[in-house]
This record gives sequence, C-alpha cells and structure tokens, in this order.
Amino acid sequence: MKSYQIGRIEGRWKNFVPPIQGGIFLKTSEQNTASAIVPGILLEDDSDSSDSSTAPSPVFDTIDTNDNHLRQRKRGELVRSSGSSSATSLSSLDRDESTEKTPLGLLDQRTKQELDFDLAKYPSLVPEVQDSIVKKYRDLEKRMKNEGLFNCNYRAYAIEGLRYAFLFTSSMLLLRASQYALSGLFLGLFWHQLVFTAHDAGHMGITHSFHGDTVIGIIIADFLGGLSIGWWKRNHNVHHIVTNSPEHDPDIEHMPFFAISHRFLSTLRSTYYERLMPYDAFAQVTLQYQQYLYYPLLMFGRFNLYRLSWEYLILGLGPRKGPAWWHRWLEIVGQAFFWTWFGYGICYKSIPTWSGRLAFIMVSHMVTMPLHVQITLSHFAMSTADLGEHESFPQKMLRTTMDVDCPEWLDFFHGGLQFQAIHHLYPRMPRHNLRRAQKLVQAFCEETEIPYALYGFIGGNKEVIGRLGDVARQARILAECQKHAAKESVFEAH
Repeated sequence: MKSYQIGRIEGRWKNFVPPIQGGIFLKTSEQNTASAIVPGILLEDDSDSSDSSTAPSPVFDTIDTNDNHLRQRKRGELVRSSGSSSATSLSSLDRDESTEKTPLGLLDQRTKQELDFDLAKYPSLVPEVQDSIVKKYRDLEKRMKNEGLFNCNYRAYAIEGLRYAFLFTSSMLLLRASQYALSGLFLGLFWHQLVFTAHDAGHMGITHSFHGDTVIGIIIADFLGGLSIGWWKRNHNVHHIVTNSPEHDPDIEHMPFFAISHRFLSTLRSTYYERLMPYDAFAQVTLQYQQYLYYPLLMFGRFNLYRLSWEYLILGLGPRKGPAWWHRWLEIVGQAFFWTWFGYGICYKSIPTWSGRLAFIMVSHMVTMPLHVQITLSHFAMSTADLGEHESFPQKMLRTTMDVDCPEWLDFFHGGLQFQAIHHLYPRMPRHNLRRAQKLVQAFCEETEIPYALYGFIGGNKEVIGRLGDVARQARILAECQKHAAKESVFEAH
C-alpha cells in the first residue's frame, strides 16, 4: 500500500463508509466545488438511486437541510456530512423524541435500543478515549511481534499433515471396502480439517508470501476441496473490514433464510453483492422459523459454496491484471482436477449404484456442517449496530466478535476459529499462536474496559439460536403490525 501513498492526513482519520469502490471521478472544476464540501473525497455515483433500499431512517440517515450534497442517501453511503455519526444522530434524536413530527417506526425503535445498549456497554466514543485504545492496541502488537507470535509454527503443520493423510487414507480404504457412507464420513472430516489451513493461507499466515500462500490455498481449497480460495479471499477481506454490518458484510447476508438483525426485515441493499436483499413473501415465512432451520440448512452449506466458487471463476470476479492475474487460471485447473478425481473417479467410477453415490455424497457434505456452525458462531450473536466513524478498529472487532472457550486438546477440532476475536484483531497471526495471544488480549480488554465475549461451544450456540429466535419474534410482530395497519388503513407509523 505504501507504493500508492500520495500524502499524509493531519489530525484524526475519519473512516469512509463502504463501499469505497465503484465511484465516479470528477473533473477539475467539479473537484474544486466538491472539496469545499468534503475535501479529497471520491463522490459516489447517484445513477443507481432507483435501487435504494428504504426511505431515509431517522436513526441512520442524517440529513443536512442546507446542502443536499451532505445528505447521507442510504444506509451505507460513502459521502457523509462532516462529524455526523449514528451515535450523534441518536443523541439528538433522543433529545427531540418528544417533539419530533414523525414517530419512530417499529424497526427504528429497535435500532435505537441496540445503539443505546452498545453505547452504554462499551467505552466512550470521544476521540481521547478511542485514541488511547488504538495506542494500547498498537503497543500490544509490538509486544506480540517481540514474543514471536507472528512466526509460523511449521512443526504444527507437520502434525496437521499427518492428520489429513490419516483421514483421506481411511476414506479411500473404506471406499475400496464398499463402505460408502463411512468413506464419505472420513472424506467430510478431511475437508473439515483442510479448511483451517486454507484459512491460514488466505491470510498469508503460513509463508507470509502473497503468491506462496495463495498457491498453498489453491492446492488445498480448489484441487482437494473443490472450493475457490479466490472467492473466499474476496469475500473474507470485506468481512474483516466491515464485520457484522448488515449492508456490507457478506458473511451475515443470508437472506431469505437467515437474518441476525431486525434491519433485514426491511429491504436492504448489499454493497458487496450490489443487489437488493428483499424482505419478500418467502423471507417473511422462513425468517419466522429460522432458529429451527439453522442446523438443517447448514448441512447443505457446502453445496452453496460450490455455487459461489463457480460464479466467481466463471464470471472472472477476481483480478484479471497485475501480479495475481494467473491465480484464476490455476484455480480453474484445480477445479477440473477436483471434479475429475472426486466427481468422475470416485462418485461415478468407484461407486456402482446410485444409492451408494447418494449416500457417499450426502454424508461427505453434511458432515462438514460443524464447520459452518463454527464460522457463524463467532458473529451471529454479536452486535450489528453501527456506532459511527469515531469507533476505533479494536473496539469494533471486539464488539462484533466472540471467542469460544474450549480445552487445549480440542483446538484441532475448532482449527483456530475459536479465537475469532483475537484473529480479527491480528488477522495474519498464525492460528497455532492464537491461544498464547489470548491472555495478552484479555489483559488488553481489562485495561481498556472493552468487554471480551467468551462462551463455551454449547453456550455460544445457545446465544446464536437465541439471536435467531429474537429476530424471528420481531418478524412475527412486524407481520402482525402490518396486518393490523392494512386492516385499519393506518400506515404512518409502520
């Protein structure tokens, strides 16, 4: 990134609100006018205004009546009025609530409650407090580097390799013995374990070389697992930047099957997928029962990953120029290799009956369901509120992410995903060092008074199911309100 540096910001940096791409460049005369409003900013194209998700919200959309250029058009706008934030908007709204002309809608009332809860629970957003948190966070990083926690433990990967070899060999031996369901079980466990190393490679946590770790990730994900590491990196990088943001984070955008925030109960626009996520008739039914659908649907999660991987590679959504131009083609070769050995060599040639093929495919894919639970566990039950541009990076990561407590001998099962809060603070730290880093992060949280969310695996699952059930109840309440409003011809407050 230093190659692209063109200057320095004096004073505090104010975060842009995503998306930070897809804008339009202004002519010199237009830039002079715009810079008087927001210096040095790339204005977003208004041509897609027809895709706006909802009408402006009194909580999220602060409007300066003196200048339409400073209007925060939608949830997730790039151009913001200087100094505005969700917290500030909420404070003024809270003061004027008794005199405001338009009452808060049901969903905005819920948003206000969540913002109030987070503002009371976490450290103040005043610059002095947040700057102090950032300084201590950077000091902690220096200490971790000095203790060697960013150095990869290659001995641990040798042990991982032995585990992978055992699981794959067991699957092939059982396949030869015509034990198709058991063979599929061990192949699914093999895939489950492989993903952890692919995750490390995607974060450059193994060799710390961009091409080196990418090739490792492609071999593991594409050649051996049939999934695109390029798609995962494109998705996951955004997730780390805007964790748990309903409009921006693709890892929590699972409409119409799951909604972890009441804000999905209105039609939001995903800035990642660049499309609306409609709260349509189908979603209105499924979301009311999502806590019961959670585990059954996750059993089919791997099939959806195939779809997303093919979409990424076929449409060429990854880099086409620059140093990574060839990654896509290596991934395509990897996909061809995977479907040759798995689809043709095993499913078609090695299993003679359709019933055996079905058993092998379904068991091997459904046994990876705990992985999807592990991936969603650390975020689904955490805050989805936007506290504004003044919140520091470490506070936001700890507010939107939980860790899972487990004995050290079970670390192989969770594969580092049980330390997601620590991982979000330091994404390139190799996972075998995360347990050692946990104590340092806990001390940092105590010093800064940032709550550190830590649950057992069962307790974490209860939190997730509770969150899904809570949003489901809100969906039912909203449906009843809409029915009543339609019956009574009263729409203003809904």
